Amino acid sequence: MLPACCCGETLPGGGLMCSSALRRYSETSPTVYYKGSNSTHMVVLRIRNVHKRKYALICLCIIGFIIYQYKSLPAKRWRMSRKVGLSANTSQFTLEGETFRIIGGSVHYFRVPRAYWRDRLLKMKACGINTLTTYVPWSLHQPEDGVFNFHTQLDLDWLLRDSRMRLRTTYPGFTQAVNTYFNKLIPKVVPLQFKNGGPIIAVQVENEYGSFAKDQGYMLFIKEALMSRGISELLITSDFHSTLKFGGVDGAIRSVKLQKLNQRDVQELTALQPNSPSLVMEYWPGGFDVWGDLHHVLPPEDMVSTMREILRRGMSVNMYMFHGGSSFGFLSGALADPSYRALVPSYDYDAPLSEAGEYTPKYHLLRDLLSRYSMEGDSLPDPPALHYRETYEPAIMYQHLPLWDALSFAEGPFKSPKPLNMENLPANNGNGQSYGYTLYDTSISSGGVLKSCDHVRDRALVFVDRRYIGLLKRQNQELAVPDGEGQRTLSLLVENCGRVHRGRHLDKQQKGLVGDVLLNDIPLRDFTIYSLDMKPSFIDSLYQAPWKSLPENPTFPGFFMGRLFAYGYPSDTFVKLPGWEKGVVFINGLNLGRYWSIGPQQALYLPGPFLNSGINQVLVFEEQEGDYRVQFEDTADLGMAAEIQ
Repeated sequence: MLPACCCGETLPGGGLMCSSALRRYSETSPTVYYKGSNSTHMVVLRIRNVHKRKYALICLCIIGFIIYQYKSLPAKRWRMSRKVGLSANTSQFTLEGETFRIIGGSVHYFRVPRAYWRDRLLKMKACGINTLTTYVPWSLHQPEDGVFNFHTQLDLDWLLRDSRMRLRTTYPGFTQAVNTYFNKLIPKVVPLQFKNGGPIIAVQVENEYGSFAKDQGYMLFIKEALMSRGISELLITSDFHSTLKFGGVDGAIRSVKLQKLNQRDVQELTALQPNSPSLVMEYWPGGFDVWGDLHHVLPPEDMVSTMREILRRGMSVNMYMFHGGSSFGFLSGALADPSYRALVPSYDYDAPLSEAGEYTPKYHLLRDLLSRYSMEGDSLPDPPALHYRETYEPAIMYQHLPLWDALSFAEGPFKSPKPLNMENLPANNGNGQSYGYTLYDTSISSGGVLKSCDHVRDRALVFVDRRYIGLLKRQNQELAVPDGEGQRTLSLLVENCGRVHRGRHLDKQQKGLVGDVLLNDIPLRDFTIYSLDMKPSFIDSLYQAPWKSLPENPTFPGFFMGRLFAYGYPSDTFVKLPGWEKGVVFINGLNLGRYWSIGPQQALYLPGPFLNSGINQVLVFEEQEGDYRVQFEDTADLGMAAEIQ
């Protein structure tokens, strides 16, 4: 499985090879239309050709590209013949021969409800942003080997089925995957290039490759893979100042990413390309949050001070993030240095627009600053009105389903003499499992010391005959198994807490049990394995399961069901679970994300468009302890804050 951009991504997000493109939009507000059924949405961006033009930057990742379809627009409405695109031949960017400074902001479309895309764009425009950047994970567009989907959010795992796989190198298995993907993707992009009358004016070849840089031929391969398929616009790379010299490729302009501007950053960039524009591809107004830590914030005055200095120096800049949004489902990634730490679902990033799209003090300070840089002195449009937020009555859990009773609805069971990591399970049409939980059952005839040998990825609840006995994780690799009579079932419920998106650990992102687990120093064998990826199809199937009225002492882990009533047009709200320990929340079958009592995040953002008018199903998977009711409040709670130093 390739991690989503952590970007997470994650990526956050997963910080693999990222590309970017600049998307043009008019001085009047762009209009976004949605067409099709719930299962197939087509996005159409209407662009009015006016004398004064503005532009938006779109990050196109090798892990994915954002594709806006223009099929419903007459070609004459937006296609023009252009000979000169974005150029970096002088100290400033030029576009069609005119000086152009990028003042950008990042928004990840997959972290924002589709119904709110236009709202976020208008709020960016009202702030003075002329450039939009976004990651588009490969994982959302190629769910399986040979299967492509450019409409829905799906996950990718098949690359990590190859135990020898070397990501971001010229390893044949990886280059073949890139070529296969590009063969489908690039033909969709080429007609949208600026010189062909479209909106794309630049493509970023890679992202932070200087911090990885295992293969000298890799960057040239990616560059040629793009150009040979018809990419002809300006090429860009992006790295930290300390790795700038290792992440570039001839024929692409280099850019830097930073949180605090110092003379060294500018000097190193200028030294490498003295006659080219200076671009801060990622200026960070905040940062990631990880479970068990504090909510990280950057004071607004520090942000605006850095932005002011970048602009005073005549540099172009893109703010990562302008609006972070939420890593819905299991999209949140992890950090590896100095140790493994999983990211929370919120991607708020202490950005100018909050996770829920609300204005912050940073937004107003930034708008005041950028109003001085608006084109030809034009005044900025008024900020759009905020969406209403609501406190709903709590959802009382009235039905319960033990995990053990849900196994018949999971994919499997699969038999294996040795442990199999989730990516190598014969699930999902033989493509393996990407996210969620995996249950490993085996038989034991004695108690003793259970050792994970650091083969649990990332966290395992351990049971004997379905009775919880303890936890195995990276920091806790041994557990006492009580003695008992006869054959008993030892179960390990292993959670994939999120994949690392960059750095030296990138090739070690297999999840589940990735090697032997020992009992009294003897490897366990003969496993029965269940794939619990908790995809919508699995959650939907649970409504046919043998649910029972909530008992006084329910079995854990288990599923709990309740109802939320929303009358009229549903509003945004925040899900809070005081008294619950750790698990996942599903609203109308949609995976909203993980919760965990250790914080910092104490509330999950629930956008109004995810709700129905009337009855909404609330389903909670809880690992260990529950309060049996779920609260819905009108305020976010990202936890106790700490300033970024």
